[in-house]
Amino acid sequence: MTGHQERAARIIQVTLPPDPEALVLVLHGGAARREARMVSPAQLSVLRMIPVARQISRAGRGRLAVFRLLNSHRGWDSRHTPVQDVDWALGKLRGQLGRLPVGLVGHSLGGRAALLSAAQPDVASVVALAPWVYPTDFADATGRQVLIVHGSSDRVASPQRSATVARAMGERAAVGYVLIDGGRHAMLRHHRQFTSLAADFTTAALLEI
Repeated sequence: MTGHQERAARIIQVTLPPDPEALVLVLHGGAARREARMVSPAQLSVLRMIPVARQISRAGRGRLAVFRLLNSHRGWDSRHTPVQDVDWALGKLRGQLGRLPVGLVGHSLGGRAALLSAAQPDVASVVALAPWVYPTDFADATGRQVLIVHGSSDRVASPQRSATVARAMGERAAVGYVLIDGGRHAMLRHHRQFTSLAADFTTAALLEI
């Protein structure tokens, strides 16, 4: 990654215990814009992942290092995608903390980035919340544990598409799929279900509790 991209993407520490057993990286979503725009820490797609990161931190009971990633720019384009930001962030955190099992948790386009990063070194688990995906999206998640959670009333990201991705990835990995009845893309009305599923799955996968 270039120096400019390294400066643009940012890692925010949520919790860092003295001797973490595993690492969790939380990824936000965000709609594409015509012009390349920086990610704002105050945009809704970023803010909605703060409670998710905090719940994972609490569930980890001092055993998990939890960080949030702010992408280099909003949306997803062919020149630079959030997957590259994930790769950069994991490299930086690996240099800081050493080789730890990694859990990725993402929403919307962040869910897509998490799924497509499943084959990254040290990744042990992936949670994709209401992921915006193409049915052809695929990463070899052999040996990983994957959970996709989608609301049945999501009108932004198709639950049918994410179910197709789950079936394809499930041919090589342990993939769970939860459909929340009436859930919408922003996860507001059913936020406790989305958040609890992400936290419980991630801590169980990484800490075997």
